[in-house]
Amino acid sequence: MKLFDAHNHIQDERLFIKLESVMERARASGVTAMGVKGCCEADWPRVVQIWKGSRQNNLGQNDSLPTDCKNDSVHNFSVKIYPAFGVHPWFIKDRSPECFQTLENLLKQYPQASVGEIGIDHAIEDRDDEQQEAVFLAQLKVARRLERPVSIHCRRAWGRLIELLDQFGELPRGMLIHCFGGSAEVAKELLKRGAYISFSGSITRPNAKKAGAAVRAVPDDRILIETDAPDILPYGLNAELNEPANLRFVLSKAAELRGVPESELTLLAFNNAHRFFNWL
Repeated sequence: MKLFDAHNHIQDERLFIKLESVMERARASGVTAMGVKGCCEADWPRVVQIWKGSRQNNLGQNDSLPTDCKNDSVHNFSVKIYPAFGVHPWFIKDRSPECFQTLENLLKQYPQASVGEIGIDHAIEDRDDEQQEAVFLAQLKVARRLERPVSIHCRRAWGRLIELLDQFGELPRGMLIHCFGGSAEVAKELLKRGAYISFSGSITRPNAKKAGAAVRAVPDDRILIETDAPDILPYGLNAELNEPANLRFVLSKAAELRGVPESELTLLAFNNAHRFFNWL
């Protein structure tokens, strides 16, 4: 069984400090590929370091680590890493004045990288909607200009997200809506706009009343699964943190809700994620 964790944050300090064992458990559980999504300028160098560690070769002269990573060891991981860089709505107040230029430079340096995690979040208290949307749209412009896939976060703002996507227009390399928690109707609207829909451990919760219909609404060629590690621990697991190794629990629940064998959904989700991220 080959599993593809379409969205996680193993660069998070809570997992990064034990990254080797995290990756060993992921591989042992069948995870052979994952999308690692940066959330702020501070963690982008770690995403780069993890990607470097996934490559089974030596660093070339023109392929050196960023300055922030030079004192860190680079481990070899037998899991394919797909890096992404973005400013999450939770961290927009922490961004530097040169944030978007740094993002663009980083994406140019690593042409296999995508844009994310970015988005809008109406669950944040004392939020500034105008600022959130400006940061989101600025990053969509970078993604369009450099022709990169985009991973999008949305909480309690589905209608507004659809409005913004319609106003913005085409994203040449498409988008992934991560940790989808909306209705089947919202999923269908996003699918019309070319989205891939990714489901996380939130669908395992007993109160996830909309999950079944939403999982069934996504066609075979657009469904993805993810952990969003280190958060969104699948329901019933006795652990403090989520890990990519727990993707099998998301798979099991998604297959149950969809009414298909796990082996069938495994293949669909893997092929879809491979298609989305292997855009070069």
